[in-house]
Amino acid sequence: MQTRVIRIGNVAIGGGNPVAVQSMTNTSTLDREATASQLRLLEEAGCDIARIAFETEAQCEAIPFFRSATRMPLVADIQYDYRIAIAAIEQGIDKVRINPGNIGEESRVRALLDCAAAHRVPIRIGVNSGSLQKDLKASDLLPEEKLTRSALRHVRLCEQYGFDRLVVSVKSSSAAVTVRANRMLSEAIDYPLHLGVTEAGSYDAALVKSAAALGSLLLDGIGDTIRVSVTGDGGSEIAAAKQILRAVGRDRDFCEIVSCPTCSRTKMDLIALERQVRERYGALRTPLKLAVMGCAVNGPGEASDADFGIAGGDGKGVVFAKGKIIAAATEAELFGVFCAAVDRYLEETKK
Repeated sequence: MQTRVIRIGNVAIGGGNPVAVQSMTNTSTLDREATASQLRLLEEAGCDIARIAFETEAQCEAIPFFRSATRMPLVADIQYDYRIAIAAIEQGIDKVRINPGNIGEESRVRALLDCAAAHRVPIRIGVNSGSLQKDLKASDLLPEEKLTRSALRHVRLCEQYGFDRLVVSVKSSSAAVTVRANRMLSEAIDYPLHLGVTEAGSYDAALVKSAAALGSLLLDGIGDTIRVSVTGDGGSEIAAAKQILRAVGRDRDFCEIVSCPTCSRTKMDLIALERQVRERYGALRTPLKLAVMGCAVNGPGEASDADFGIAGGDGKGVVFAKGKIIAAATEAELFGVFCAAVDRYLEETKK
């Protein structure tokens, strides 16, 4: 089901728009220069939307300074005090993330909604397994049911007061629970969904766990913006998110490099050759598929969907395009011949 469109600053999510990649600063919000510098680094890495935690109303006074440091929309992450969220909105934040279960009594939520509506600022209802309401925590419901019911409870409360500029997330440290909860939620609402796995760990663990959860959902057509939570710097979160989007076909503006796993038929240093190709073209922001194969007999056929490929062994090899051999060369010359063909194609497509 296609979700409705919600604008966050200059970025639109939902409604078939590209999946937006998010991250969060981990510098002290009190250190304006360090936070602004990290925002710039996140933007350079390809981040679309950045989140900053605010713990006091006074910290929100830095929002205009942060906004001047980047073109990215900025999100205020608020844990408990609704007055901080209101202060962030009044200082010009582009979106607020709250867990209504932590905000407290309904009158506080309504005061926040009234302020957000007046400034046309969207709110993300972010529900995590660790911050559910007491009655849901104590219930016999499945973990995914608890998350979904909590989110829907808060969505209906917002709607009750006429506020529908919403983004919703249900996150767990379990990939399986995250998938099941988001599938349930996507059937119940048409608001954009923010996907993520909480406490996913260091880079390798976070990439695997997030790829399992987010990849499954994105392949089902569920999810409008994502964050890969990594214990580390935000740049690694962006790199992981990009890999996931590329793997599921939601980001095509890159050079995909595929290679065979090698076997006893491999008669060349395929690992070194793949490294050469990746170093040369891995950062290319052009839709292109390159293949590095270890068998000149089967390689062109197995990688016939590649725009260009290279394969060989026993001191010689071939370069192919869409499965058809276009050149033959010695192993020593093979990489140069391959690069010449790829570079010629890239030059021609620029014209």
